[in-house]
Amino acid sequence: MNVLAIGASRNIGYHASLRLLAAGCTVTFMLRKPSVFDSDETIQTHIKSGKAHLLKGDAMVQSEVKHAWDQASTHGNVDLLLFTVGGLPNFSLTKGLYQSPANLVTESLLNALCTMPRQISPPKLIVLSSTGITHASHAALPLPFKPLYGLFLASPHKDKLGVERVIAHCAGWKWDDREPSEEIIGKGWLQREGLPAKGTLKDALLIKAALLTDGECKADSKVGKKPAYRVKEGQLSGAWTVSRKDVAHFVTDAVLNRWNEFSDKCVTIAY
Repeated sequence: MNVLAIGASRNIGYHASLRLLAAGCTVTFMLRKPSVFDSDETIQTHIKSGKAHLLKGDAMVQSEVKHAWDQASTHGNVDLLLFTVGGLPNFSLTKGLYQSPANLVTESLLNALCTMPRQISPPKLIVLSSTGITHASHAALPLPFKPLYGLFLASPHKDKLGVERVIAHCAGWKWDDREPSEEIIGKGWLQREGLPAKGTLKDALLIKAALLTDGECKADSKVGKKPAYRVKEGQLSGAWTVSRKDVAHFVTDAVLNRWNEFSDKCVTIAY
């Protein structure tokens, strides 16, 4: 499998990419700073084997995303776009957690979709979001989390709302929530050149993760028949937390082993 990973310098994208590489996949990393992996022995081993490729680029610049697609395509048909872009959070008492620029994730996704190569077999798409973004998802949050999500995570979640709106349009999913602001999604975004027409993106998986932790991967040490984590299409009750490494485990399992089960779906993952 040939993978283009955008936003995989750390966290879920990084851990999922390591698993994909271990499974024999080829991964092209689009990175603002390729030097982030200079001292990463595992990545360096995969680079030497010819399976990992580092490409300098900014996902906020459409021409650079197009270049990333072109470079990934030199290794064959691109089978998967792993999109896990997220900003480094800043904090203020007035804004809570916020990112700059405010539309980092939405704009990066639009750039990726508008420059997606026209292949006989279109790439699969995995996009990371969060619980608590839409009205329905926020209503399903555990009660103690609602003030946290509504206040401190309000700014980054406005960006993720843009992401979910774009995917819903391109995949042809029903959208009955509020519209993202123009600051996030841009004026006239539906007319952007190259954007997949409504309902034409049929191989997408949108993952809404519960509050993320840095815990170990429970799935790797699971004993017995009880799943290490829960995954459900739509909303999931009692979705408190989940580790980044377990989300990465699900990403890899879904794309390599269970794609027919999860393709063209929006799912929630939590313990």
